[in-house]
Amino acid sequence: MLFIERDTNGAIVAIRQGQMMPGQESASLLDEEVLAFFKSSGELELLSQLLAHSDTSIIRVLEDLIDLLIDKKIILFTELPKEAQEKIQSRKRLRTKIGSEDLMVDDIL
Repeated sequence: MLFIERDTNGAIVAIRQGQMMPGQESASLLDEEVLAFFKSSGELELLSQLLAHSDTSIIRVLEDLIDLLIDKKIILFTELPKEAQEKIQSRKRLRTKIGSEDLMVDDIL
C-alpha cells in the first residue's frame, strides 16, 4: 500500500510504501494524482517498473476470471485458442507445484 504526504497547499510532497504515519493518507498507484507526481518528478523508469509489477497481479486476477467464466459455463475451455489453453494449463500446473491457489492481489491495486 502507498501512503502520501501533502504540504499545506494539499500538493503531494512524498509517497511512501509501508505503515501509515500521522499526516499520511493511503493511496493507490492508479490514482491520477499519484501518477502525476511520479511523472512530474522524472520517475518514468520507476513508473515502468511499477506498471510491470501490477501486470503480474492482474494476470492472476484474469486467470481467476477465466476460471469463474468456465465454472459458470459462460465459456468453454475448449473454445479458447489452443495456445491460450496451453498457457493456462501450464500456469495452473506451476501454481499447483508451488502450492499457491489463493488469489494474489498486491496492495498497490
